[in-house]
Amino acid sequence: MLPPIGAPPRIKPPQLSEYLYEQIPLARAMAVTVLAIEADAVTLEAPLAPNINHRRTVFGGSASALALLAGWSLLHVRLHSESIASRLVIQRNTMEYLHPIEGPFTARATLEHPERWKSFITMLMRRGKGRVGVGATLAHGRQLAGRFMGEFVALAGGAAETL
Repeated sequence: MLPPIGAPPRIKPPQLSEYLYEQIPLARAMAVTVLAIEADAVTLEAPLAPNINHRRTVFGGSASALALLAGWSLLHVRLHSESIASRLVIQRNTMEYLHPIEGPFTARATLEHPERWKSFITMLMRRGKGRVGVGATLAHGRQLAGRFMGEFVALAGGAAETL
């Protein structure tokens, strides 16, 4: 089971940052930093410079990628904390851009329906596949800049990974 809300997570931000850099090279290219890992959320940050577009704001693909990475990271951490080996893939997602982002930006991912986590795990263990929804908010400073909704699929098995 996951540690209770507020309990220290088993994976620390520097460990997750290094894992993302090694396993998902785009994270390094975007200069992604893991700001926080909580029982119910993961927050990532990226600077403007490697993610800039021709308008001197964050490129939309970078904004979407950071939100997707935050969602994937949340699920990866939660599954790891329950010692469940799986492969995570995105099945579908939508991104809503609310404001241009003119500097460093964050993505904070949470489960769309936390109450469905147990049934997601049950399906994954019983059928070898489970689907779960994740939402993420993008922010620049204190301004909400975008919303991400994604459906991820976990496939049972795969090598157990260490972080």
